[in-house]
Formats: sequence, structure tokens, C-alpha cells
Amino acid sequence: MIIEPRMRGFICVTSHPDGCAQNVKNQIEYVQSKGHIEGAKKVLVIGASTGFGLASRITSAFGSDAATIGVFFEKPPLEGKTASPGWYNSAAFENEAHKAGLYAKSVNGDAFSNEVKKQTLDMIKADLGQVDLVIYSLASPVRLHPVTGVLHRSVLKPIGTTYTNKTVDFHTGIVTDISIAPCQDDDIANTVAVMGGEDWAMWMDALKADNLLAPGATTVAYSYIGPSLTEAVYRKGTIGRAKDHLEATAFEITKSLADVQGQAFVSVNKALVTQASSAIPVIPLYISLLYKIMKEEGIHEGCIEQIQRLYEDRLYTGNPIPTDEKGRIRIDDWEMRDDVQEKVATLWKQATTESLPEIGDLEGYKKDFLNLFGYELEGVDYEADADEMVGISSIA
Repeated sequence: MIIEPRMRGFICVTSHPDGCAQNVKNQIEYVQSKGHIEGAKKVLVIGASTGFGLASRITSAFGSDAATIGVFFEKPPLEGKTASPGWYNSAAFENEAHKAGLYAKSVNGDAFSNEVKKQTLDMIKADLGQVDLVIYSLASPVRLHPVTGVLHRSVLKPIGTTYTNKTVDFHTGIVTDISIAPCQDDDIANTVAVMGGEDWAMWMDALKADNLLAPGATTVAYSYIGPSLTEAVYRKGTIGRAKDHLEATAFEITKSLADVQGQAFVSVNKALVTQASSAIPVIPLYISLLYKIMKEEGIHEGCIEQIQRLYEDRLYTGNPIPTDEKGRIRIDDWEMRDDVQEKVATLWKQATTESLPEIGDLEGYKKDFLNLFGYELEGVDYEADADEMVGISSIA
């Protein structure tokens, strides 16, 4: 069938299998163009189907020839109905990995659940023996707690006072003011339960208990800090509390891995267009301005450029991994440069519906958003019939 983008609010409800495959191939080609990285050889990526998680799986496999197991929760296709983009991404990744002679298997299900953990651990035992890198890149709005049975929902809200600032509807380009009411009662605890470090620690405890971590194994989870412009709603809001918990958990995991000489890190990454970030008020306007500046400076990166640089310049240099005063890896260093942030702050004051096309890069934002779903990629014939019924070879 002919597959076209169909929008519902901030989400695209269709995805293009051939476009997603092209997107994966483009990322593979980028990693290969940068040369070999002497990195991990057996890698587990939890949250492996889109964004930073997919980029991590691609960089591990095609930068370091690693065997990879990817865990994700994606919707398979039905006749006449497309799969979620992460399903098509993962299918394409496995196809390309197998063509290259690389081991690649996937687990589709709720990574928070004991069942998916057990299924994944059994796969590692049977096929890899142990893993030497675990990437934790889950981005879910809800978590069914595997012990208590409580369903937790995260919220993106300020703490204490209402937050008001500009935002943009990236579909229409209209800049408006938006106000977000402060969080209530259990909002912080629920957000920490979903997006904090508890599940990461549960994964690492389970892997260690089954002797599935190689000596010197590393685990990395992804976080974000961002500028003062967004901190009231992000870093000093409910999600910030969850990120604080995630970062504190890294130290606890490192302690628990001492007998296998393992280490846990949080990598603070750059603001990028993802399905999650597109739904956060203020962030699309900030990213539009940031992209314009970083592209002009020649320092713009997407997910794959960020993660390839993380691996090559931070994780696998042969030297101790550099961290900031709070023990975090900083790969948001170019975004947070003083000169870049000063320019963003200046443009922010000028941003209106009329001025944004000139001072920002809303077109770049829109293109990156559509790319997430397999649209607007060069080399894909969108007028041709596409087969929506694409399977993932390792998933029956």
C-alpha cells in the first residue's frame, strides 16, 4: 500500500518500513565512515529501537563488530496497518547485522517486567555467555512495577509554581505562551518510579546474580540537563527529580559491581528531536533555535553522531572515562558551550511566529521528526507500494 504520514497531535500514527530501513542504513554508513572503535564485543541495549538506544546498538555493532541483544516494546504490523517505527528500525538493523555476519537478536516486550528480564537473561546465557556493555535507554511514560503491581505514570510538570514560557507548534510554526501547573501529591514519586534508576539497578542486579557480566563490564544510562531556559519545567521539575535519582543510582550500581570491576555511568546527552521530546512544551522551540546555531557553527549532531562520539571519545579511548564533578559523562558539551547558550538566549527573546522561520530551524526540526517515522529520507520512493508486513527475523 501507499504509506503516508498521518498526524495525531504530537505523534505520527503511521511509519514507513522502507524509510525506517533507509534511516538505519544511513546511520550504519555514518558509523562505518568514522572507522573502527576498540569497544565492547557483547552488548545488551535496553530500549534499543529508536533514538539514542538504536544509535547505541548500531555503533556497537558496526563500530566495534559487537554481538547485540536489543530489548524494546514495539507494535508489530497488521494487514493494512503499519508497525511502530521502532519495529521497522529493529527489523532493518537485524537484516543489516546478519548481512555483515554479526550476531543480533531482539526481545519485544515490557522491559520493566520480570518476564522480559528472564527471557533476555536466558538468551544471553544461551548465546553470549556474558555481556561487557549494558546500555539503558528506556523512554516510557508508564511502568507497571514488577514487585508491587502498581501502575506508575510519569508527568512533566514544574514543582511548586506554575511555569509560563514560549512554545511552538512545530506543525504550524505558531509561537504561543504556555502555562504548566505545578505537580500534585504523588507526581514526583510516580515520575521517579518510571524514569529514575530503580529498573536500571534491577537489570544490573539480575545480570550479576546470573553471572552474566564480564569482568570490567560497563553500563551506561542516558540523561539530559539542558539550559536555564527549560530548567523550571525540566531539570528542576518532576523529570529532573527522576534524572537525579538515575544519576545517584549509577554510584550504587558501581558499588554493587565492585567484585567484577564493573562501572556504571550516566551520559548527559544533547537535546535532540525524539518522539518524547516533541511532546514536551518549550523544547521544540528551544531545539529549533539550538539547531540553527549549532549548524552555523558546524557542531550540530544527531543521535548517531552523538553516540559515535560518546563511544570513540569517552568510553573507549584506552584511558579512564572522563566525568564532571558529579561523576557524569558530558557529551552535551557542544550544546552547553557558553557562546551557544548566549546566542540561544538572545534569539529566544526575539522568537515569534513571524521571526522563527528566519532565526530558527523549524524546517530542520520537522524533517528530523518525520525521519523518526521513516519519512522524507532521500533514496526512498514514497509513491511506490510498500509492504507493511515486515517481520523481525529473531522474533517469531
